Amino acid sequence: MSTQKKLLYTPAMYLELERKASERSEFVGGELFAMAGASRRHNTLTSNLVIELGVRLKNSDCQVYSSDMRVKFSEQGNFVYPDVVLACEPQQFDDKNLDNLCNPMLIIEVLSPSTESYDRGYKFSMYQRLPSVQHYILVSQDRLQIEYYQRKTDKQWLLTVLNKADDCLLIESLNINIVLQDIYAKVDLD
Repeated sequence: MSTQKKLLYTPAMYLELERKASERSEFVGGELFAMAGASRRHNTLTSNLVIELGVRLKNSDCQVYSSDMRVKFSEQGNFVYPDVVLACEPQQFDDKNLDNLCNPMLIIEVLSPSTESYDRGYKFSMYQRLPSVQHYILVSQDRLQIEYYQRKTDKQWLLTVLNKADDCLLIESLNINIVLQDIYAKVDLD
């Protein structure tokens, strides 16, 4: 019986490949994981979130990025693509390409059947190890529901679940208040 050894990449190898690739991949533990295409609901929710956050933050020192901004985890050497990421000044990038954000403040993942357990589990545990991350938001695309995790201490997060159209996603530290019906605008949940 022969065993094949997995091909592991270095972060430098990954970035060289990723910057030339036509399809995006995340880099975790030396392995590449291809990103699947997103559904119409997923794309609509992501767009709505970028628009709503962008409007509210247009006169601030914060920047909202869509799913093409990589987040770098220096400690683990991993790179992932959140659906929505927000960083405030001073933003930190790992090189002159400005495509690997090192200090996100807020991360949003729109849950998909294929990624939900990863977003709730391992990916969330990576985000928790980034001291800059203060807010983690999971958005369901199958029902009206948002789970908002707010960092209280290094090891303690407060969870708020929103599931009514008139519920408000309130992010006090950024002076943001968004009604769920605006986040779910044009999303058919039937």
